[in-house]
Amino acid sequence: IRAWQQCEMVPNRKTCKLAYMYFNPKTHKDGTPLRPIMHTIDSPTTNISRLLDRFIRPIFNDNAKLTTIIDGAHLIKRLQEYANAGHLKPTTLFCTFDINNLYTMLPQQQSLDILQEFLQTYEKSHVRGIDIATIRELARVVIEENVFVYHNKYYQQIIGGAMGSPFTLTLANIFMWKWEKESICKELPSPEIYGRYIDDIFFTWNDTQENLEQLLKKLNNHHPNIKLEYKIGQSLPFLDVLLTNNNGALSTSVYRKPASEPYVVPFTSDHPHHIFRNIIRTALLRAIRYSSTFEAFNVERRNIRLMLLYNG
Repeated sequence: IRAWQQCEMVPNRKTCKLAYMYFNPKTHKDGTPLRPIMHTIDSPTTNISRLLDRFIRPIFNDNAKLTTIIDGAHLIKRLQEYANAGHLKPTTLFCTFDINNLYTMLPQQQSLDILQEFLQTYEKSHVRGIDIATIRELARVVIEENVFVYHNKYYQQIIGGAMGSPFTLTLANIFMWKWEKESICKELPSPEIYGRYIDDIFFTWNDTQENLEQLLKKLNNHHPNIKLEYKIGQSLPFLDVLLTNNNGALSTSVYRKPASEPYVVPFTSDHPHHIFRNIIRTALLRAIRYSSTFEAFNVERRNIRLMLLYNG
C-alpha cells in the first residue's frame, strides 16, 4: 500500500463513530417490508470502503458492459436492435426478476473469493499498485468488521454487507457477475437479450413458458442465498419503462409504480430556478425517449402536467 493510499484509508479519530442502523419501508411491495440501511458516513471502515469502490468499480464497469443495463433508454435501444434483427416474434416472452435482499444476503467468505477471482481474471496481480491479496484483506475488513448500533445495543453483521457502505454495491455486482456466468448465461441461447441493473434482471425468451418456469426454478435453487421473485409476460415493467411485445412489434412507454406519488420539489421552495427547469426538462426528455407512439407520449405529457400542477 502506498503512503497516500494509507492516509486516505485511516479514519479521522476526532469524527469517527460507529455506524447505526435504520429502516426504510418498501412501499411498492406487498406487506411493506423494511429495507435495513447502515449510516456509515463516519464509521471506522468507510474510508477503506470508498477507496476500494473507487479503484474496483471502474474495472467492473469496463468488463461487465455486455450484461449491464444502464437505464431504461439503454434497454429500449437493445430491444430495438433485437427486434430489427428479427428475433422479436409474436410469441416472444419477457421475463423480469429481482433478487431478494441481495446486499444483506451476500455470503461473506464466498464474496471475497469471487472478488479475488474477478480481479485475477481482469487485472492480473495488482490494482493501482495494491496486490490482490491485500485488496481481499481490505475488503474483508469492510464487510466483516461492520459493527453498528441499534436501539442502544451493539451488533456485528455476520451475513452480507452494509447497505450504505460504498463498496457493498460493487462487491454485490461482482458476486452477481459470477452467479450469472455460472447460471443463466449458460442457459440462454445467444440471440436472447440478458441484462442486469444491480439486483433487477431482464431477459427475452423464445421457448415455451413451461420451459421458462423450469429454468427459473433451477435458478432459484442455484445458490441458497439467491432467491428470485419473477414475472413473465408480453408486457412488463422494468425500472421506469413499460415494455410490450405487440404481436412481434416493440411498444414502450413510461412506467410509474402504483405506490409512487407525484411529488417533486415544490415550486414555492427557495431552490435555484434551474432546479425547477431541470425537473421539467428531465421528465419531458424521458417521455420522448421512452414513448414509442405519439399517444403514449401524450399520456405521459398529461401526467407531467398534473404532477407540476400538484406541486404548485
